[in-house]
Amino acid sequence: MPADQAESHKPAFKHIAILGTGLIGGSFGLAVRDRWPALTITGWDRADVLDRACEAGAIAVAATDLESAVRDADLIYVALPVHAAMEMLPAIARAARPAALITDACGTKVTICRLAAKVFGESGGAAFLGGHPVAGKERSGVENASKDLFRGSRYGLVTDESEGRRGESVEKFVALVKALGAIPVFCDAETHDWATAIVSHLPQLVSIALAGVVQDETDETDGTGLPALLAGTGLRDMARLAGSPYDVWRDICLTNTTNISRALDRLAQHIDYLRANLATRELQTEFESANRLYKTLREMQ
Repeated sequence: MPADQAESHKPAFKHIAILGTGLIGGSFGLAVRDRWPALTITGWDRADVLDRACEAGAIAVAATDLESAVRDADLIYVALPVHAAMEMLPAIARAARPAALITDACGTKVTICRLAAKVFGESGGAAFLGGHPVAGKERSGVENASKDLFRGSRYGLVTDESEGRRGESVEKFVALVKALGAIPVFCDAETHDWATAIVSHLPQLVSIALAGVVQDETDETDGTGLPALLAGTGLRDMARLAGSPYDVWRDICLTNTTNISRALDRLAQHIDYLRANLATRELQTEFESANRLYKTLREMQ
């Protein structure tokens, strides 16, 4: 095997701690263990969740104590809701090895990156890299985790450093992300939260609103009457995100309120425009523009 190819097969990190072994943390563990079976992965969560994560093969070692989970890790992967992750950062900074890299998988970046800059800047040891795997399912829990969840998806990374100035641990994580089949996308925290409000948070809330309208208009309380009875796959596709649990989205809405509100305003303006042009040829223009975006998004996959 050529030297460069052999190097690419080496694990970027020797010991990984995953804090939060649900859908994202569990999928990360499964993906890493699938590529590097001998790599040590310790999971931290509630005891019952850890049991399921071990059974699924997402982690090799279970730890209910945070300090024991992270003290030997050179990569600490925080897959918790934003507020829970922020609460854990000071304890992680105290317990982590000085050379460790801490990265999160939260859906918003401004609030946690600001706190991390303070916490890890003061610690003088471990480094923090904001992260956001743009992947998921409407069903949470490690039982829905998949080793292929990140494959082909974008992976947001928040760093202000140019490529030539990034630290070794960050470059190692970038290499790991690529090895798992994901595509790194670099941006600052403010840009990330603006962009995801439009392409992720807005679609989620649109799906919730659409489901609410259908539910309100359906003449049977269990949703089996009209008009739901006449629904086809189009409605099911659009309502898929409505299956996401609130506890996954609560912190996202609380930490990106301004951007989400602006995105909802833009949507409301567009809906008003469509309503005003239902009987005009402007509607054709809107369809053609939407068709082009759909084609672009399909080609990006």
